[in-house]
Amino acid sequence: MAPTLSTRVRYRSLDVDLDVPLDATAPVTVLFGPSGAGKTTLLRCVAGLDTPPPPALIRFGDEEWVGSNRHVPARRRRIGYLFQEHALFPHLDVDANVSYGLARLSRAERRTRTSQALATAGASHLAGRTTPTLSGGEAQRVALARALAVHPRLLLLDEPLSALDSPTRARLRGELRSILLTMGTPTLLVTHDRSEALALGDRIVVLVDGQVHQQGSVETVFSQPATPHVADAVGVENVLAGQLESRGSGLVQIALRSGTLAALDPGDVQLGSHVLACVRAEDIALETAPSYTASPRNHIPAIVRDVTSEGPLQRIQLDAGVPLIAYITRPALSDLRLVPGSRVSAVIKATAVHIIPRAQRPAR
Repeated sequence: MAPTLSTRVRYRSLDVDLDVPLDATAPVTVLFGPSGAGKTTLLRCVAGLDTPPPPALIRFGDEEWVGSNRHVPARRRRIGYLFQEHALFPHLDVDANVSYGLARLSRAERRTRTSQALATAGASHLAGRTTPTLSGGEAQRVALARALAVHPRLLLLDEPLSALDSPTRARLRGELRSILLTMGTPTLLVTHDRSEALALGDRIVVLVDGQVHQQGSVETVFSQPATPHVADAVGVENVLAGQLESRGSGLVQIALRSGTLAALDPGDVQLGSHVLACVRAEDIALETAPSYTASPRNHIPAIVRDVTSEGPLQRIQLDAGVPLIAYITRPALSDLRLVPGSRVSAVIKATAVHIIPRAQRPAR
């Protein structure tokens, strides 16, 4: 059984009682929520940069970092921390920045660690460069290498891609996921970006107003939000794990556990890649009789499991081999005569399927 990171913190806006598994096979836990939810404050408490008052408890596996009359300094927790803005020292070159936390090692060991960390972060080509000449993406790679160089037991990433432009952010997202999986180092990653949470995380903890509202696998939390606050925070009701099976005529076919799903070809995802197919509930139409149209649509057989009124809309919970959520109007519910047990076809336009590439841990 994987050890845990346990936090019991009442500090500033935080009121958190949280246990996070430290699983090397699924290492990334995302702290997710709107701005002001307390995500960064919690990260700083874990890092030892902020000190929550008694009776706070922060425990890493068998080690107590914060407890009764005990506070382990940040430097002794052996944590790697990647800040939102890279926070490199401008007067030091790339190698000196990466080796900054290795002062107690011999010169040869520092060189080896620095070279290894730069290689892991995909930044070997930046060795020897002066810091002011780096682009935003390059600087963030170097900052990641600096966090990795200390061989951290726990890696903390605070909005690691938010300061980058959109093309750079999209490119680094997949690379960062692969790096984190290859390392297997337990990682807490703060973000309020849904695409980053989906693409990078194995588990997710949703924070709203300083409190934990839900935690679990990324797919489960995004597709089955436990509270209205979580539903509002995640904003995507249907997240389906699959694999890119084929492409042609501008479309791709995604193999799901229960069948296939057509989507517009994003162009930059290789065949065989693991992906998450995201569909908003309002983009799913329900039919009780087949229809014919020239537009590319998915027609997925499903059974109605539950019908819940949410104001002017009706939330329809479906079993299509995978759980689906659809929203329809009250008149549509009456016209279709839907009740639990009704058989329907869930109709999803290919244009309504948003594909997010997501690296998987390689088989051993």
